[in-house]
Amino acid sequence: MGWFWADSNVSIVNARGAAPPMPKDSNLSPPPGCPMHQSTLAVAKPPTPPAESACPYTPVDLSKDSSSTPPKYSKYNPLNYMFSDLSQDRAENQTVALPTEREPSTIPKGNGEGNWEYPSPQQMYNALLRKGYTDTDATAVESMVSVHNFLNEGAWAEIVEWERRFGQGLKKGWEMCKRGEEGALADTWMREQEVPQPKLLRFMGRPKEMTPKAAMIQVMGWIYPSAFGTEPPFDRHDWFVQRDYNGQKKEIRYVIDYYSGDPEPTGEPVFYLDVRPAVTPTTAVERMMRWGGDVWYRASGAKLRENETDQGRVN
Repeated sequence: MGWFWADSNVSIVNARGAAPPMPKDSNLSPPPGCPMHQSTLAVAKPPTPPAESACPYTPVDLSKDSSSTPPKYSKYNPLNYMFSDLSQDRAENQTVALPTEREPSTIPKGNGEGNWEYPSPQQMYNALLRKGYTDTDATAVESMVSVHNFLNEGAWAEIVEWERRFGQGLKKGWEMCKRGEEGALADTWMREQEVPQPKLLRFMGRPKEMTPKAAMIQVMGWIYPSAFGTEPPFDRHDWFVQRDYNGQKKEIRYVIDYYSGDPEPTGEPVFYLDVRPAVTPTTAVERMMRWGGDVWYRASGAKLRENETDQGRVN
């Protein structure tokens, strides 16, 4: 997802809130221009848009630009590769009034000026029209924004969890990971205040570039469909996060794959997010620690021994 705007003052949201509850409307669909949509979406069936309409990032080939001509994508905000001058005005031929209020996120900006702010439904609608999705159903835009914001908050919550584990180095990260996911979550809650709040510097959408992990899962699904069979992710984002460690600021790139699952029996949509730091020598160790620590914790019987110890204390 990832439609934030960074071109105006944003109200600061100090509390670290959890992701807002998933809207209950069974007809909700993610915004097609993001492109949080399925191929069967009836809300918007966009024509084949130009390459620049990908959400929200399109790589810039500076070598093709002459010194006298502005870059093709200079109209985009460099922090999110979205239009920075998107209007709140009602669109031409718009028959439904849309709210113009913008909801602040729980995601701090890298420059320290408050939190990122989500687009209003009117801005979202104008953005979709500007990107070529002229047959977007205006009555569905508020639902699109709700799903969009929900998924972004969920992605940030996962990133914060990674940072709470490894924001103070690999040694302390392993102390948490060796107790498995459940134990690490308990430790994380107790030590939350020890880790500086991470900040989102910028992000880019790369829906046409499948990550190596997602590609591997597709291959495994072809070989073992009963265990690994799944649809490809419908979107991919790269989020660049600022980590404060020992007084130094470090930029960490996180990769997010967005998957859609089978809907609930009630018709509510289901989404899965695979959030992890992009592979570098350090983050590769972090990923092995988190996965390996949980596997070892369960395989070695450590969880069972801890439960027996806890029962003995109670008795």
